[in-house]
Amino acid sequence: MRACLAIPFALAILAMPVANAQSDLRVSDDRHYLVTTEGKPFFWLGDTAWELFHRLNREEADTYLQRRVKQGFTVIQAVALAELAGLSVPNPYGELPLKNNDPAQPNDAYFRHVDYIIDRAAELGLHIGLLPTWGDKVFKNTWGAGPEIFTPASARVYGRWIGDRYRTRKNIIWILGGDRNPRPNTPDVEVWRAMAAGITEGVGDENKALLTFHPAPNRAGTGEWFQQDAWLDVNMFQTGHCRETNSYDNIRAAYDRLPTKPVLDGEPIYEDHPVCFNAKDLGTSSAYDVRKSAYLHLFAGAFGHTYGCHDIWQFYSPNREGVNGPRAFWQSALDLPGAAQMQFVRRLMESRPMLARVPDQTLIVESDLSSSERVQATRGSDYLFVYSAAGKAFTVRLGTISGAVLRASWFDPRSGKVESIGKIDNSGARLFTPPRTGYGQDWVLVLDDDARGYALP
Repeated sequence: MRACLAIPFALAILAMPVANAQSDLRVSDDRHYLVTTEGKPFFWLGDTAWELFHRLNREEADTYLQRRVKQGFTVIQAVALAELAGLSVPNPYGELPLKNNDPAQPNDAYFRHVDYIIDRAAELGLHIGLLPTWGDKVFKNTWGAGPEIFTPASARVYGRWIGDRYRTRKNIIWILGGDRNPRPNTPDVEVWRAMAAGITEGVGDENKALLTFHPAPNRAGTGEWFQQDAWLDVNMFQTGHCRETNSYDNIRAAYDRLPTKPVLDGEPIYEDHPVCFNAKDLGTSSAYDVRKSAYLHLFAGAFGHTYGCHDIWQFYSPNREGVNGPRAFWQSALDLPGAAQMQFVRRLMESRPMLARVPDQTLIVESDLSSSERVQATRGSDYLFVYSAAGKAFTVRLGTISGAVLRASWFDPRSGKVESIGKIDNSGARLFTPPRTGYGQDWVLVLDDDARGYALP
């Protein structure tokens, strides 16, 4: 008999431990995770709010931040020099970020609004993944407004200025890049290295800047250019907005790269976004799309995950022209089902010792299925999780984690409910069949060393 248990929404949020936003974060001793200065694991549950500083006034920003806190998010990713005409269209208070488009002449009035949002986020327990600029200010390409304003010299000056401005804010994670891959045989790599050096100088040794880089889609993430750079603390991916990609393999490869750095997907498939597969239009992405991306990437070795919504990154509203066909104004898009379901993946990951968790496909006999039916496994020393993307049955090789007897249960990523299976011997191989199968019927098997007495997730 299966017992169905659920934690009420409000209680689930209250139960989530939130890292103190006034504490520094650092890379864990094993180099695969982020932890607070007290050594507590930090789960990155991000949202791509790229135009937050540029398009929202303070009241609107409060509405957005408070909703994301209630949904369990921990990191808000936003851009100081925004993508959507960020140098020529002022913020809601009529201010542009730079004078004469000069990185050496920031406009203090514009950045006072940025200050407010960063400080408000800190009050709410949120970290800001702060992009000093979108990548079109380095390389405009065909999908950016630009203009290209940065050289290595000006990037260092601006980096030093913005690092110094926010040196006392302990809730900042610095993100360079902004949807651009450095071009070969250009100064691009040196521009970003100079900006990183400037930020590090501005923040100061006593505060230790935590830096990563947001690339365009590629196979190696940020590590393609900066894996050996000491300033790069986290290897970030963008995996784009197509369905059924095998991004989990890229995540695992990055997890194994040396020197070891934590890895996560900083821009996966968005909810409510036009999607493609083999150049065919497949309609609009769903909660299932974003949910599957989160579980597959986390179980492949990511230490956290970023959610995104097409209506929210641009803060689509009645007085703005939408980019690439948004369907809902941002206020209503805050409550799309995929955003609400992100709290469940966070709750699952935090329910067991996170810092002991490793990816482990050897647990699964059916370890090489394609994305549509993918089965992905991760474990600690005394627990394991197996994600079945379409409810396909799978066989677990037992005996890897501790315990003579294991307690088994199914975790429902749609609702956060848990269905108990019972207890099993921790030996041999065993076939597990999820409660339901088919498209959109993803499930997580949870096996625990019964002697540990873990609460159901």
